[in-house]
Order: sequence, then C-alpha cells, then structure tokens
Amino acid sequence: MEYKKTLNLPKTSFPMKADLVRREPARLARWEASGLYGRLRAMRAGAPRFVLHDGPPFANGDVHVGTALNKVLKDFVVKFQSMTGKDAPYVPGWDCHGLPIEFKVAQEMRQQRGEKDFRPAEVRRCCAAYALKFVDLQRQRFQRLGVFGDWGAPYLTLDKEYEAEELRLFAELVEQGLVYRGKKPVYWSIPCRTALAEAEVEYRDHHSESVFVKFPVISLPRTFAVIWTTTAWTLPANLAIAFHPKLHYAQVLAGEETFFVAVGLLDSLAEKFGWTDYQIVRTLEGEQLAGMEYRHPFCARRGQFFSAEFVEAEAGTGFVHVAPGHGLEDYGLGRAHGLPVYSPVDDDGRL
Repeated sequence: MEYKKTLNLPKTSFPMKADLVRREPARLARWEASGLYGRLRAMRAGAPRFVLHDGPPFANGDVHVGTALNKVLKDFVVKFQSMTGKDAPYVPGWDCHGLPIEFKVAQEMRQQRGEKDFRPAEVRRCCAAYALKFVDLQRQRFQRLGVFGDWGAPYLTLDKEYEAEELRLFAELVEQGLVYRGKKPVYWSIPCRTALAEAEVEYRDHHSESVFVKFPVISLPRTFAVIWTTTAWTLPANLAIAFHPKLHYAQVLAGEETFFVAVGLLDSLAEKFGWTDYQIVRTLEGEQLAGMEYRHPFCARRGQFFSAEFVEAEAGTGFVHVAPGHGLEDYGLGRAHGLPVYSPVDDDGRL
C-alpha cells in the first residue's frame, strides 16, 4: 500500500523547494518590470497621506546589519500604512557629505599618491565620486531586501537642487535673526583637524592621573583654595573656581599655610595630604566665598570664585577649577559670568 494515497493533501503548484537564491532575484525583477511600486501609488492616489521622513544613511560603505535592519523595519511601517488604504510613498535618500566620506577619501588619496595636502576642489570631486559609487551599491542592496520605494529618483544631499534649497532655508534663518556666531567647546579630531559630532566620538580605556592643586587667595596671605582634577591638561585654561552654595567650607591651618576645603571631605583630604596636626581656623557657608579672588598657580592671571550647582561633595575638595573652553558645564558657567571661551590648544592638539 502507498500511504501517500491514503492522505487527503491539498493540490497546489507551490514548490516544495524554496530555492531562494534563484527565485528571489526573479521575483524582484518581476516586480520591477511590472512597475509594482508605481501601480501601488496610482491605486492610493487621493487617499489620506502617510509620509515616513527617513533619516538617510551615509554613502560611505557597503550595507551592514544596522543599515539593513533600519531599512527593513521602516519598510514594514510603510507597507502596513499602504495596506490600510493610505497613500504611503517612500522616497529614499543618502547623506553624501561629512567626515566619514572625507576621511576615507583622504586615506585613499594618500595611499595612492603619497601626498599629505590636496586642493579642496579636488577633494570635493573625489568625495562626490566616492559617495555616488556607494549610493548605487546600497540602492542595489536595499532593493534586494525587497524594500519598496522610488529608487529611480532618490534625494541626494549633493544634488545642486538640494544644496540650493538648504541655502535658501539658511538665508531665511539668518533674516529672522536665528543665526549667530560664537564659541563653544567641541569634540576635536586631531588627525582630521575637524570638529566631531558626539555620536562620532569613540572612547578607549584610559587611566588619567588626577592632581590636587592649590590656588593662592589674593586677599588672605599664605591661604589657598585646593582643587582636584582628573584633566590636568585643562589647568592652563583655568579662568575661575566653582563652589557649591549649600556646602560648608573650612579654613584649615596645616603647618604655616591655611587651606579652604569642604568640611565633609576634610578627614579624607587630611589623610591624603598627610595633615597629622591641623586646626580649623573657621567655617563658612559656600555663599560667603562668592566674589573672592585668587591667582592662577602658574599663569599670570587672576580669577574669581563663582557659585555652581554642579560642584559635588562626594569626591574632590568641594571646589572645581573652571575652564570654559574645555567643558560644557564650565562653558555655561563662563557664559553666565562673561568669561571668555579660552582654549590654548591649536588644531594639532598642542598647548
């Protein structure tokens, strides 16, 4: 007996073998030849509109798992909205500018020609050609993933029309007084000699030596405010000292000098500094330090004490040295008190 003849199985032309490698390209070619995406748009003409504003990928390399997942998930959303009866077009685009492209092109130019400096116009031409190469490559990959879209007419940030529209919008912002020129701390790439976005910064494990520094108080002889920092290289840019208005501070006599530190940290600091025999001369509220002046320990410069909520009492000394050109909190405090955004570091990272 043939047991398969005893089974009530459905009759179907669906193949038993998936054969994806052969069938998938054929299916995509059939969709393309039939103009499936255009027909979907025509069927939904006049329906309520759904537009996915897609942040474009960089045109600086092949598709990876992250870009593939990004596109596939967004395609789910667009197709779902279309299936619910909405007009859901998808216009793909690419970011053709920026450091990732410039950095890769500069590397290739140096490897091929052994030069270090190139004419800006030449670099731009090479970057445009590099970006367009990967636009075509990524477009093919996204189509292979079955993502529907107007692949024949994407938007590219290097299109002249796109750049012109950006300039028009920027001009409107200028006319409305929304654009100003100023200084602020930025992440800086020494090899590339350019600013970095926060998302472009990658950190490696690094151990920085911390340091305690005493700043002479001008109005009190042989008296110092002690600060603690893990970024000793920012000390040349010091323009102020911050204290917390709600902390209690002590003026401590140790040897022949007195030092201002936070009361709550005095015991641990005395142990670190080797103060075996010290005396508290007086205690005072943080607000009493406002306006007091000090001299920079090794630069010919004066500074003031300012109140700041970001000063912590869990570590350090209760004082924070402020360099407005090196940190966001320092920058904000400096702006509030009219301090310059001072950073004595050149584009090659040299003090």
